[in-house]
Amino acid sequence: MAEYGFRRWIITFTVITAALLELIDTTIVNVALPDIMGNLGATLEDANWIVTGYAVANVIILPMSGWLGDRFGRKNYFLTSIILFTVTSFLCGNAHSLNELIIYRLLQGLAGGGLISTGQAILLETWPPSEVGMATALFGLGAVVGPTVGPTIGGFITDNLSWQWIFYVNIPVGAIAAFCVSTFVKESPRYGQGKKIDWWGIVLLACGVGALQVILEKGEDKDWFQTWWITGLTFVTIISAICFVWRETSIDYPVVNFKILRHRSFMIGIFTSFVLGVALYGSTFIFPVFCQNLLGFTAEQTGLILFPGGLATILMMPFVGNMLKKGVPAQFLSAGGFILFFLFCWMLSSSNLQSGTTDFFWPLIVRGIGMAILFVPLTTLAIQDLKGPEIGQGTGLNIMMRQLGGSFGIAIMTTIIHIKSGVNRNILLEHVSQYNPAYNDRFNTTVQGFVAKGFPLTQAQDMAHQAIEGIVSRQVMLTTYNGMYLLIGVFTLFCVPIIFFQKFKKGKVSLPVDAH
Repeated sequence: MAEYGFRRWIITFTVITAALLELIDTTIVNVALPDIMGNLGATLEDANWIVTGYAVANVIILPMSGWLGDRFGRKNYFLTSIILFTVTSFLCGNAHSLNELIIYRLLQGLAGGGLISTGQAILLETWPPSEVGMATALFGLGAVVGPTVGPTIGGFITDNLSWQWIFYVNIPVGAIAAFCVSTFVKESPRYGQGKKIDWWGIVLLACGVGALQVILEKGEDKDWFQTWWITGLTFVTIISAICFVWRETSIDYPVVNFKILRHRSFMIGIFTSFVLGVALYGSTFIFPVFCQNLLGFTAEQTGLILFPGGLATILMMPFVGNMLKKGVPAQFLSAGGFILFFLFCWMLSSSNLQSGTTDFFWPLIVRGIGMAILFVPLTTLAIQDLKGPEIGQGTGLNIMMRQLGGSFGIAIMTTIIHIKSGVNRNILLEHVSQYNPAYNDRFNTTVQGFVAKGFPLTQAQDMAHQAIEGIVSRQVMLTTYNGMYLLIGVFTLFCVPIIFFQKFKKGKVSLPVDAH
């Protein structure tokens, strides 16, 4: 039943805050890893499991969150997730060893997965059907802005306090959110109460999705199928997926209801959500690395550069929701979002080593606007035909596909960057030859510069070789990153025609919700 007045807004604020907590925690830890390594005496490879464990647990619980909400009630499940997330945040900050921290991050990821999809389902039930676009827009603030500002917040806290505080800051926010949920959110029907539990489905889902996430997180570092356990996990993923689909389509009480794929808009929607994940997390992954590794920016400086784009997203979200409410087809808005995202990628593909903050301002504004008019319409199109218990199932699967899209995107981009760096390096080295007059002029000028500073000729020549090697390496990475921007942009652009296969709604966008 839809809520009105103050109660609706307090529920909306609570849901967005809880979802934002989870989404920020997906990236906030990354910049604190060096401090955690030094404090707990861990290697980078071991410390990376702090990030991987959270992502694995998160993606396992997402497709089950709809079933858990139906069985125990969305309010109860959401409240339990918030409490568990808050408690594990304290435990993470209080961890005395790496193994402890990894275990607590796994539990935090399990709790976090219940915050996003269940929160969105609660929000869709809180707002009237005619205003579902606005509800999705408000929820999208956390989904789009969270992963972007996470590293900035993490860098600021780590620089000014300590790494433990990236977890401790969750405690007061989580406590307030738990109070608001228990006080203002009404319980929904328990569609799954009294039904059998699909234990085999839960096991197969956890094995398949968990193994896939580990492969995507660790594949590039371990040289993919040259590592025996990556090959083994691939086998586990394939077998688990086949058995899981067979199991869920052959029993009457599945943990994931594949029957919702009968809705054409939802089936296409989870694919476009996958693409959105690739674009959102992929661009968030490449841009900070480019700024910090090539241009020498700090994490905090990079975050400040990203802030105007995030602000553009925030300001555009209500506008997009209002456009949907007035009946503007979501397909047209989504197409415009993909085109703007391509424009952002095309603008950044011409970056150079002298690029500064002003050069990134307008491209990131374009990205921010594009993300706003992508997230809301794509989500609205995906869930437009879902009813009753299908809402929880659909939001969980839809968000899982966006998360997997991000994992696939980062894994593929990392591999392509590794391959293209080698190719681009070989191309540039063809010009680094004593038979190239331009190279000789540059080399001799560099040597003379070092000699003029008082270095012996032999040492000056060695230093000149090192300087040119540094120039080549930076140009290789610049060329590679510029190519990646263009590749992401073209990939998203090809998805525009697919959107128009989703069903057009006549008049204002509305969504059937639970009748209770």
